[in-house]
Amino acid sequence: MNASRPIWVYIELNEGRPKPVASELIFAARHLATANGAPVEAFVCARVGGYDADSLKALGADRVHVLQGDDFELFNSQIIRQALAERIEQGKPLAFLLASNNHGKELGAALSAQLLTGYAGDCVGLEMSAQGLSVKRPIYSGKAYATTLLKGEGAHILTLRANVFRPDSADESKVESELICEELPTLKDTIALIVKEVIAGSGDLDITEARVVVSGGLGMQNAENFKLLEELAHTLGGAVGASRPVVDNGWRDYSNQVGQTGRTVSPDLYIACGISGAIQHQAGMSASKCIVAINSDPHAAIFSIAHYGIVGDALTVVPLLNEEFKKILNS
Repeated sequence: MNASRPIWVYIELNEGRPKPVASELIFAARHLATANGAPVEAFVCARVGGYDADSLKALGADRVHVLQGDDFELFNSQIIRQALAERIEQGKPLAFLLASNNHGKELGAALSAQLLTGYAGDCVGLEMSAQGLSVKRPIYSGKAYATTLLKGEGAHILTLRANVFRPDSADESKVESELICEELPTLKDTIALIVKEVIAGSGDLDITEARVVVSGGLGMQNAENFKLLEELAHTLGGAVGASRPVVDNGWRDYSNQVGQTGRTVSPDLYIACGISGAIQHQAGMSASKCIVAINSDPHAAIFSIAHYGIVGDALTVVPLLNEEFKKILNS
């Protein structure tokens, strides 16, 4: 019964272009669709004309539905939920995939509640078998993983962790997506009205999607010294993170916080600068593919999970690292 049901994904835009995590969502959807023999369809919500058509056509989905309207000028989960829920009920996809970021989690939970379907967040594995669709998710703050077989007809609402569902190499066989545009009328009966969007943090790159994260702890000594981390992150094309004590002290915004009570990241490279490595912080970054720890305390807990460790003052080591990286990248 599930053999021909499509896999759908929700794509967020940044200045009219798909966010980097979009390619991972499409790749994961294609993985399921290949086993399922079904098409992959993407949905985008944008203001009228507020999207780059060429970048959407290059996504690799079979079809990209562009829902346009004045209501989509800023992210409003209530309005987007109404638009998508109606189409999910009509199209009956087997699964609907979103990024496991703030917007994706909020929208995914809202869709699940309205459609009365199952929701699984922060998935790091998806498999289709004769028994159905199973998902792999971290539990107990990342200390273990649980694999769950999803029951029911769906649509199963799933959010996927960034930097996990990436192809080993570029897919040269991708065909141009068919673009289907639809203009929606302005809704008059919305409960929540978003009047302004304020983006706080370091740059435009979300730390949950960054492939390089440079994080700082109390060892950075004050907010001013985080400029060193910003410079290193800029050199490496990454984002700046922080431990909870740093955020509690007001040195960085909460959107930068990595840990059990903050954001969960899984970049290719995580550089921990002046971070002791409390278990709460490890819960948010232990899945990083390569961890480099810089700490003046040789017995700091962060070294127990680091792949590479540097015993020294982060204020001295970070500028040296930045200069060396610049030399290598410029050469």
